[in-house]
Amino acid sequence: MTTTIDLNADMGESFGAWTIGDGVDPDIMPLISSANIAAGFHAGDPSTMVETLRLASRHGVSVGVHPGFRDLVGFGRRPILASADELVNDAIYQLGAFRELACLEGLEVNHFKLHGALFMHAAQDVEFAEKLSAALVTVAPTLPVYCLAGSAIDKAAESAGLPRVHEFYADRGYNDEGSIVFVRKVQRLDPQQVAQKVLRACQEGKVEADSGQQVAVKFQSVCIHSDTPGAFSLVKAVREVLDDAGITVAKP
Repeated sequence: MTTTIDLNADMGESFGAWTIGDGVDPDIMPLISSANIAAGFHAGDPSTMVETLRLASRHGVSVGVHPGFRDLVGFGRRPILASADELVNDAIYQLGAFRELACLEGLEVNHFKLHGALFMHAAQDVEFAEKLSAALVTVAPTLPVYCLAGSAIDKAAESAGLPRVHEFYADRGYNDEGSIVFVRKVQRLDPQQVAQKVLRACQEGKVEADSGQQVAVKFQSVCIHSDTPGAFSLVKAVREVLDDAGITVAKP
């Protein structure tokens, strides 16, 4: 049974005058331990990044970079045909921009987590996973990579000697292989059902797949996406059930 767990959420996913996720970042931030902050390609801009960094700092929340496909219109949830080298350059570019703004605010970048379709691409594409891991060894060798256990990026990062943090996805379905079911638009979920799903995963290491099969899961962090409809209610319910069960929420 897990006694301490990281609770992370994607933050700062607005852009200029457009607000994504119903503007719930200020409500969610006090409840989580790690924030994955958009770095400008799928969402976010320099001022939004700084604002989100300051919000995280006020609440003592660990900050990580959240690179995505260069796709503001599609919110990074559409696959883009590009070479592994091009995608690595894009990801490292976003890390660099974010790291400088974090430095400006006196904050340290604590993790690296890909977003949306790029996350799923790294989970499946061995060439990209290996080249990205090699690049991270050069520019950020101690930066933990948040990923799905057993995925291509998990294996590549392990081989490269990078630290990893495995995730459980509270607001996503699972298939029989223990991988998340990628969707571009998530329907509103029942907060109590999601909270119980997380609690069972923490206590028993299992999740019910969309097929009904019981699947083993291994993780050190629970993710809830801030653009999921009703995200604040989901995070609040999960935090309450973890607190009630005596499970400490803290960065890994």
